[in-house]
Amino acid sequence: MAAAGGSRYLLTIGRWRRSFGIAPQFRALAALVPGVSHVDNKSDFLGKRPHRRHPGILQLSCVRLPQALADAAQLLLLESAMPNMEKQVQALTNYLWSRHLPVEPEELQIRAVLLEKKILENADSCQTEKHHEEVLRTLRRTTYHWQELSYNEGLSLVYMAARLDGGFAAVSRAFHEIQARLPEFQPQTLMDFGSGTGSVTWAAHSTWGQSLREYMCVDSSAAMLELAEKLLKGGSGSGMPCVPGVFFRQFLPVSPKVQFDVVVAAFSLSELPSKADRTDVVQTLWRKTGHFLVLVENGTKAGHSLLMDARNLVLNGKEKSPLDPRPGFVFAPCPHELPCPQLTASKPLACSFSQAYHPIPFSWNKKPKEEKFSMVILTRGSPEEANRWPRITQPVLKRPRHVHCHLCCPDGHMQHSVITARRHGRDLYRCARVSSWGDLLPVITPSELPPSPAQDAPES
Repeated sequence: MAAAGGSRYLLTIGRWRRSFGIAPQFRALAALVPGVSHVDNKSDFLGKRPHRRHPGILQLSCVRLPQALADAAQLLLLESAMPNMEKQVQALTNYLWSRHLPVEPEELQIRAVLLEKKILENADSCQTEKHHEEVLRTLRRTTYHWQELSYNEGLSLVYMAARLDGGFAAVSRAFHEIQARLPEFQPQTLMDFGSGTGSVTWAAHSTWGQSLREYMCVDSSAAMLELAEKLLKGGSGSGMPCVPGVFFRQFLPVSPKVQFDVVVAAFSLSELPSKADRTDVVQTLWRKTGHFLVLVENGTKAGHSLLMDARNLVLNGKEKSPLDPRPGFVFAPCPHELPCPQLTASKPLACSFSQAYHPIPFSWNKKPKEEKFSMVILTRGSPEEANRWPRITQPVLKRPRHVHCHLCCPDGHMQHSVITARRHGRDLYRCARVSSWGDLLPVITPSELPPSPAQDAPES
């Protein structure tokens, strides 16, 4: 089913067909996605590659931590001898996954005014003090109480056991998106805000280890920084680091002249106590971005909403970097800069993705897992430079002789497409059949539709 606005596109396409006479397979493709005309074969679309390796394939196989990192994590946990580690890991995982954003003071004030008005309508107006007490009691009972986590040595170890492997998998998938689509991009510097256990550094080294020469890890927790450094040195504080060029600090670089090729904030923005703090951090991170700003959060409604706020802040921001005044646009996952159709739907959903990974082989952690996450990758330049293929936003349903794909389209709408070889051509059908959740479907919007005199004339 096409989202709102699809009928307008299909009507336009129908008039275009009557006026110019499109081949049957192109007619079917035009009805597939609003504004889409054909498979993207303008520049040797497949060449000699099989369909299973079409250029929209972006999914990674099951990710595994570097052996040195897994060994160091196991050694540190063994040396700590912390009791009930499995229960602590499960409790922290559940807490982080169910966490909401903190309630803003403005929203709390609005709730208080509405509650007070409702209570006064049904009570004696003389008992004002009791009314205020009742409002406060109701607010305490119904308001989510967000708490900042203080990562000391013990909690840092629990976080490492709970999130090191899943965080590595999610960030590896985000970096793979850049590497697969821009193999010529070879960054030299990277900054990780809220670096925690250092999983971003390890993922970046696995992706661009040949070119990266500087990794700046920023985290407010001294215990986390110490743990990340130990992981780099094989579990001790005196060994040689497995990844050269890594620097640790507790505060962001102040100088406006310092920029990094890649700036990352993975599972960090949700740790900030207010929207104002997130706004300041995102603006700072964007100023320090030379090429790519990579933001990753849990694949929940709260995580997705937070990332869309950051996305809108960069896209609508008037503040320009003194080193690079180019505006920003969305590199992934959105094929557009319009409002997210997942959030504006009647039933909002989180735009999330899934990455399989092998967990650290602790006693309770044996089977492969799936990391569900949301991401947004922003870059500098013009949107015309980006690939605008529709993004597959849910698992692909493969049925006999047809495939169901849920797509986020370049026109800013969601579309449920049923693709068959008979209606849509062998190439697109086979590409869709081998595609997965998170891949791009290789169909394009024509740069210019032929003008139709029939569009302005009443139909007979």
